[in-house]
Order: sequence, then structure tokens, then C-alpha cells
Amino acid sequence: MVNSQFAEKRADPRFSFFADAEVILGDGTSVPTQLAELSAKGCYIGTLLPISTGTRFRLRIWDGVKTCELQGKVMYLHSSSGLGIFGMGVLLEEITPEERRMIDRWLHDADGKRPAESHGSKGSSTGNSMGSSKGSSMGSFTRRN
Repeated sequence: MVNSQFAEKRADPRFSFFADAEVILGDGTSVPTQLAELSAKGCYIGTLLPISTGTRFRLRIWDGVKTCELQGKVMYLHSSSGLGIFGMGVLLEEITPEERRMIDRWLHDADGKRPAESHGSKGSSTGNSMGSSKGSSMGSFTRRN
């Protein structure tokens, strides 16, 4: 089930994109995370620590070869349904030309694949494992409308 409140606001298609990442909060706190989806202007991440809606942070993404660091803002939060993982929709802000090239490269690689599954309404699980899989988490790209 798609959370229509957010689906209606989505301007760009989303793709399944599994990568290790790190959220760096304003006070310097580092929160390990994994990306599950990526679009031209946002992403969906899962963390063990909920980050409040409206919080701005730096998001460092590893693709197995290069690192891209972006400015993000939490737009919505899904609870873990008791699994300990919190899913968050993130708006990517202030994207530099270099960051845009990296995102566009990832999206180009993902283009034309099967639609990603919905994360559902508030309270649904992200379905992502938060275990470390650095270097082996890439390779699954799927388009999401």
C-alpha cells in the first residue's frame, strides 16, 4: 500500500538502490544506515535510530567504489513495527554539480528495471537488514514510480 500523501508529491521516479551509508547529524553524531531507494531528489533509508521529521543532516553514500556526500532532510518517518529499524523518506537538498553527476550515474544504471515495492503506510517495516555488507550491497536497481 502506497502512502498517497507522499506519492502525490513525488516528482521523480524512484529506483531500488541498496547501498551502505552514514547519516551525520548537526552535532557530529554518526548514524549507520542503508539506502533502499533513490530518486533524482530523494532517497529512502533505514536506521536503528529514528531521526525526527524536519531534521537536516549530511548523508554519506558508498557505492562500493566512490563516496558521495549529500545534504538531506527527513520528510517522513515509518516506525519499525517492533523490528528496531526505522524507515525515512529523505529530500536531497543543495545538490552540487559533482553530486548530481554521481546520482545521475546511479539512476542511469538503474533505468528500465522493474518497479520497486512500496514501503506502505506509516507503521510498516522497511524490510531492510541493517547488517554491515560494505562492498556487497550493490547490484540491485529497480525503478519505482
